[in-house]
This record gives sequence, C-alpha cells and structure tokens, in this order.
Amino acid sequence: MSASTSSRPALSVRPSYAAVLRVPHARRTFTAALTARLSYGTVSLAVMLSVTRATGSYAVSGAVMSLFGATTVFLMPLRASVVDRYGPRRALLPMAALYGTLLCALAALTWRPGAPVAAIGTAAALAGACAPPVGPTMRAVWSELIADRRLLQRAYSLDGVAEELLFVSGPVLVGVLVGVAPPAFGIVLSALLIVSGTAAFVTSPVMTGPRPRPRREKRGGFRGLPAPVAGAAGVGLALGGIDLLVMAFAAESQDTALVPWILGALSAGSALGGLVGGAIDWRRPARTRLAAFAAGLGLVIAAAGLAPGLWTLTVAMACAGAFIAPTLTTAYLLADETAPEDSRTQAGAWVNAAVNAGDSAGALATGLLIGGLPLGVCFALAGGTALVAAAAAAASGRGRLSA
Repeated sequence: MSASTSSRPALSVRPSYAAVLRVPHARRTFTAALTARLSYGTVSLAVMLSVTRATGSYAVSGAVMSLFGATTVFLMPLRASVVDRYGPRRALLPMAALYGTLLCALAALTWRPGAPVAAIGTAAALAGACAPPVGPTMRAVWSELIADRRLLQRAYSLDGVAEELLFVSGPVLVGVLVGVAPPAFGIVLSALLIVSGTAAFVTSPVMTGPRPRPRREKRGGFRGLPAPVAGAAGVGLALGGIDLLVMAFAAESQDTALVPWILGALSAGSALGGLVGGAIDWRRPARTRLAAFAAGLGLVIAAAGLAPGLWTLTVAMACAGAFIAPTLTTAYLLADETAPEDSRTQAGAWVNAAVNAGDSAGALATGLLIGGLPLGVCFALAGGTALVAAAAAAASGRGRLSA
C-alpha cells in the first residue's frame, strides 16, 4: 500500500474538500471504501433484529451482540497489523471473504425461529474476529495519497463526516429492508456490501503492496499513541451513554417524541463541526487541539444536565456534537503523525478500537448509574470522562523531546 512520493500532490492552491477529491484515484478509492464501510452501519441492527426474531430473547440478542462487538473491536489492531505487514490486497480481501461467508452463515442460522443459540453466538464471534479494518486502511491510504498536512486534515475530516453519515443511514436502510424481507436479509446485505466494496477498494491503482519494513523500527514505534488513544477513548466513554441520558431526560419531561430530534442534533452538530474544523488551518499542534476539543466536549455534556427543558437540551447536544468529529479527526491525525510509516493502519486501528471500546463501557456504566444517581450527576460524570481524557492527552506529551 504505497504510493510513489512523486504522485503525492504538492500544495499549489488553497486546500479544500474539492481538492481532496481531485487527488488522482482518490474518488474511486474513497467511494469503494465507503461502500465497504456501509456494511458496518447496517450489520449491528440487522444482527440484533435477526437474533431476537430467531431466539425470541432480548437477553440472547444482547449476548450475541456483545460477542460480535468484542471480537470486532478488540481484535481490530491485530487485523490491522496484518494489513500493514502484507498489504491490503493480500490481507483485506481474504478477511472480507471470510467475514462475508460467516455473516451469510449467521443469516442462515437466524432466518427462521428455533436456531441453536450456541451456533449463533459462535458464528457472530467468528465473524467479528474477521471483520476487515477498511476504515483504518483508508485513513492510511489518505496519508499515502496526500503529502501536504493541511490537505490531509481536510481528507480526514471528510472521511470522518462521511463515516458518521454511514452509521446514520445504515440503520435506516435496514429499517426499510425489514419492512419487505426477513431481518436476516439485512445481514446478507451487509455481507454483500463488505465483499463488493473491499474488492473494489483493493483493486484501486494506489494499492501496490506492503511497505518495506525498516529494521530499526521493529519496537518502540508507538510511543506517540497514548494521546490519541486517550482522546478517542474519552469521546467513546462520554458518548456511550448519551442515548440513555437523553431518553431519561425526555422521560422526566414526559415528551419522549423529541428524542430522535435531540440525537439528530448531536449528529448534525458533529457533521458541521467536522467540516468546519477540517477547513481551518490550525496553528496549534495536533496534541494541543486534541486536548482542547475533548475538554470542550466534556464541558458541554456536563452542562447539558442543567438544561431547563428539551429544546435547551437539543441546543446543548448540537454544541456537544460540534466537538465530536474534530476530536476524532485530530486523534487520527496525531496517530498518523506519530506512527512509523509501516504501521499507520495499526495506529489508526488502535484509535478506532479505543473509541468503540469506550462507547461500550460508557453505555454499560450509564445503564448501571442512571437509576441510582440524579440525572444531572450522570451527565456530569459522562462529561467528566472526556475531561479526564483531555488531561491525559495533554499530559502524555510533556517531558518528551521530539525525535
């Protein structure tokens, strides 16, 4: 996965999002990657609905989703290291084929009620273990395609906003699909998306094979990762329980009909914040920006618990959302800056795993606390996790000389 240095564009015009898509082969490669990544926007809801229908148990469905999520998230850095070592063409396509096959097996098991629970759980866990890290690989490809850091910032911001839109539109697509077909068909759709998208992605002209691995960088090459991983984990922890907190707030106000709009404001704020943040030529280093964005997110979420009503909460969620995409974009940029060239996919995967693991832990903690503590305190604790992450990200860069 190495583009020649001469093919990477030097900046001759003001960087813009349009300039990102004018980079040679960028549009084709990015479109293919988004097609594959849409699978991750559809698969969770499809699996949950299919397993619930097949077993008649929400408890079993939750356990299967936990197995699927755990193997997907915690093994992602390992799978990314395989991509770094062997290149996307040799690593991603077999992963996608195996992942798609296992998803089809899971769909077959859950097509009708009465499926054996052990078989369903095993298929889900194995499928998650094979999920190809298309997102981290695409971000590594952006670094290969674009030499200028300002234009790369636009590329990462565009990538992040597009990914968020996929996770919003994916469940909608599944919702439409289950209106005319069994939920298991949504799992089949997820398999088709990942296999076809990955096949198109790895056949892009920019995929030329693995990078040569320098002998002197075999160990100690990830010393810069604590800051972006801490920032990403803080975002995940802070946001993991937001759905529950908003629902509880709306229930107290006796108007749960506004919940989708409040959560929509959070997503809209994130998209807008990502596009605006990506268009600014920041003078502060990425580590400083990461800590500031994470702190801003934490403060707004903590203050949201003091909202006098649902419309105020909606505005607060939109403001909180404005910090989400810039925080994650900066975390990915910082991981890319500090990682060795032959380990960029793995570095991005660690950030990705951190935000997803944080999200799961945040949801679990919020579910345990929300009935025993005042709602305002729960909001403050959620925001506090982002503040702690901001402090950790800032502290991780002190006392260390630049290499």
